[in-house]
Amino acid sequence: MFGRLTGLEGSLFDDLRRMQQEMEELFTARTWPAGIRSVAQGTYPPMNLGATSAGVDVYLFAAGLDPTSLDISIQQNLLTVAGERRVEIPDDADYYRQERFSGPFRRVISLPEDVDPDQVEAHYSEGILHVSVRRREESQPRHIKVT
Repeated sequence: MFGRLTGLEGSLFDDLRRMQQEMEELFTARTWPAGIRSVAQGTYPPMNLGATSAGVDVYLFAAGLDPTSLDISIQQNLLTVAGERRVEIPDDADYYRQERFSGPFRRVISLPEDVDPDQVEAHYSEGILHVSVRRREESQPRHIKVT
């Protein structure tokens, strides 16, 4: 009944709406992630962080890195992981979309107050960097025997 009030096809409006969304994404600085499992654009490498009574485990998903080129440091309960991921891009390539990260990166992770900066281990295997930080001995739970 109201199908063609303006004389324009519905797909034209869909195209205009899509173009408007793309322009907003291009020119609007988004300060929050798009979803609950998203991270801000440009955040690399993605990570998982877990804590137990014995320590803190950080898993960074960074395939294709040279583990010897990573700079890992801990200072005042801040764990810093920095490096560079190089992706070879042919000069004559035309990309319409490029989602694979290339370039320098730096992640800073705030750790709990009771971690021991002298007990840190890092292992890189199959594209996953695992950094394990133990908690100080005095902060770990102790079992008290009743006599």
